Amino acid sequence: MDYRFANENIPKLILSLSAPAIAAQVINALYNVVDRMYIGRMPGNGTVALTGVGLAFPIIMVISAFAALVGYGGAPLASIKMGEGRRDKAEELMGNCFTMLVGVAVLLTVVLMIFKTPLLNLFGASPDTLPYADSYLEIYLIGTISVQIALGMNQFVSAQGFAKTAMLTVCIGAALNIVLDPIFIFALDMGVRGAALATILSQTVSAVWVLLFISSKRSNLRLRARNFRVSPKVAGPVLALGLSPFIMQSTESLVQVTFNSSLQNYGGDAYVGAMVIMSSVMQFFMMPIMGLAQGSQPIISFNYGAGNHGRVKQAIKYMTAFCVTFGMLLWIIMVFFPQLPIRIFTGDPAVIALTSRLMRIFFLGMVVFGFQMSFQQVFIALGQAKVSIFIAMLRKLILLIPLVLILPHFITPQTTGVIIAEPIADITAALTCCALFAWKCRRLLNGAPETPPQEQ
Repeated sequence: MDYRFANENIPKLILSLSAPAIAAQVINALYNVVDRMYIGRMPGNGTVALTGVGLAFPIIMVISAFAALVGYGGAPLASIKMGEGRRDKAEELMGNCFTMLVGVAVLLTVVLMIFKTPLLNLFGASPDTLPYADSYLEIYLIGTISVQIALGMNQFVSAQGFAKTAMLTVCIGAALNIVLDPIFIFALDMGVRGAALATILSQTVSAVWVLLFISSKRSNLRLRARNFRVSPKVAGPVLALGLSPFIMQSTESLVQVTFNSSLQNYGGDAYVGAMVIMSSVMQFFMMPIMGLAQGSQPIISFNYGAGNHGRVKQAIKYMTAFCVTFGMLLWIIMVFFPQLPIRIFTGDPAVIALTSRLMRIFFLGMVVFGFQMSFQQVFIALGQAKVSIFIAMLRKLILLIPLVLILPHFITPQTTGVIIAEPIADITAALTCCALFAWKCRRLLNGAPETPPQEQ
């Protein structure tokens, strides 16, 4: 795999690593949809149960965000160490991250078990929905350690270039979850507890799969007990770099709450429904761009560590071209043919008409979104923690949420003020990313060879 990173044709290598990453994200999204479909079809109380489980989603997102904090923080650094030829240090990183994930899992399990009911009430649980949300989380939290290992350690599989193996981690869990859901929910009459049990059993199998792989001879990096003791010198850079994806994931629920509450206030249920559709479309259609960026990360990190800056530049160039091209294709669909994705979610003519009008505004900034996704991943791949943290905070916390709250006071109709916050934040964040890239990355790669050195 080191030979591929150092010598293989860059566009071919990016696509070969990105395709499994894209597939894994799509499969993961689909099995979450299937999970909710089963719950929503529970006899008699399916709708209330689905609402209850939905209230638990922000807590589940936070659990996933902690896995990203460690996994996305450690994996690029391990790739850089591999590129430097310091495999022992890369393995030390991986071992430290494993211990950190286990420690985080134990802490999250204890804290959330104690505070889950107050948190669910804070998120809007009613006397009808609280029992379902509480029952689901009570089971789900038992499997927190499996979630942390499956999501966090799988990044070290991807970091070595084993994209198909990393994809199988997701596929195995997804397939098992889809099979177990109807058995536990309906056949064993366990309801939402059965859905949670199916999920944690599936994540446990995925976690075992990852651990078996990184402990085997197939893996370039081996999980070894001697590296389990956490060193502050190792943990500090991991957490600093991982803070960017942590912020990105953990604040997503806050963004949705802000949008929904503002649209409910100014437009009512119809606008909230349109927002749900647009958010779902954005999440689903962003997966290819995110997959392309993530698939390029180990190539950039490895060659940066190896000093092959010419290949780093090539990888950045092609990744950016792929992301921007795909982003523009999506922009054309969303702005000029919005009915196509909307009809996936609804056939109601009134909803289609309203959502189409809003979508043309909401997705205006997607034309430059590929630049932001590409350059943000570049900063993570090069180990630039401070810049990546700033970019993660810029779009959502600094720009988007304040704009959603402020613009309706100056723009009429007020619902347009809420919706237009999205393209303003997207375009501003993308332009800022471009400026930071021109300043920071050119300094990092200054004087680099334009052609990669050949293997001796």
